[in-house]
Amino acid sequence: MHPFLDFARSKQSAIIALIRELVECESPSDHPQSVNRFVDLLASKLEREGRVRKLAGGRFGRHLRCEFQLPGPRKQRDGNILALGHSDTVWPLGTLAHMPFRQKNGRLWGPGVLDMKSGIVFFLYAIQALRELDVPVARRVVLQVNADEEVGSESSRPLTEEAARASAVVLVLEPGTGLAGKIKTERKGVGDYTVTVRGRASHAGVDFQNGASAIVELARQIERLAGFTQLSRGITVNPGVISGGTRTNVVAAEAKAEVDIRVARMKDAPALDRKFRALRPFDKRCAIQVEGGVNRPPMERTPAIRKLFATARGFAKELGVKLEESSTGGGSDGNFTAALGVPTLDGLGGVGEGAHAANESILVDRIADRTALLAMLLSKL
Repeated sequence: MHPFLDFARSKQSAIIALIRELVECESPSDHPQSVNRFVDLLASKLEREGRVRKLAGGRFGRHLRCEFQLPGPRKQRDGNILALGHSDTVWPLGTLAHMPFRQKNGRLWGPGVLDMKSGIVFFLYAIQALRELDVPVARRVVLQVNADEEVGSESSRPLTEEAARASAVVLVLEPGTGLAGKIKTERKGVGDYTVTVRGRASHAGVDFQNGASAIVELARQIERLAGFTQLSRGITVNPGVISGGTRTNVVAAEAKAEVDIRVARMKDAPALDRKFRALRPFDKRCAIQVEGGVNRPPMERTPAIRKLFATARGFAKELGVKLEESSTGGGSDGNFTAALGVPTLDGLGGVGEGAHAANESILVDRIADRTALLAMLLSKL
């Protein structure tokens, strides 16, 4: 058995215990006090591993960055290894009351266990494996845990890009794809648009003809927006939230659509943006305002990313694991690092299913090989 795999299996009970501790420290994106409590807990686990810094997150919780002290000469190779995680989850405070952490049917269950507290724990035990087995590491290793990934990475993006520019490779601790735990080598870019229609209010019974309904206008525009989707090019446009009007007896003066967009290639984003900006009202008495754009560039499968995946696949084979790659429509902080040209591997965390859903869980029998793979990547890249 490979020494890293043997180590991870010997520590599996401790790994599960730490995953439980992190899951039971709830940390919803919209509750910075809870995120800060989680960051404090994580910092306490790292304080003997290296230099830990807590970084301001603005209206969100604090971000965390740790530079590890590992065996081997420092800076033998240029460029760091940057590992990325996030502390925030989509689950509201109090979710544990009806969705408690538990171990059952070969899985660990609970809010945030897959996305992505298990990935953070795997990484910490990969670091511990390097230390206890005295394996030299040629690059400086940095872990950054962001507080706002689930809500767009508003305050953490500059920090992530700063850390990426000093790095030779980025490892993202998000969960793998599906129950096979496929590595993510391609992610779509993500954007948000708000389309606001302003019409003319009037009494719906007394003065109907003098009104210009913003709701009717928006309804016609929504069909146009949906037509921007081009599945063959990996472009999707989803009008996801609609609001407008005040009362049923008032012709609506304003209506709004919040629209999610996804693009597989950054080169497609400008043309899509032009389509949004070119929207014109059917009813000339109405006006249209468009705001927004791409806020997370795509992670495109570059030759450097393909090469990095091939390396990881070779390491996994040494562990007796067949590693596969995948594409996904979801975004992560790895999108930012890949867009800068830094080779990035995503989906190195938990293997399971149910991210953002009531069946969120990870497979217990994939804990050891995932931890061992991270240790191999850190020691050999």
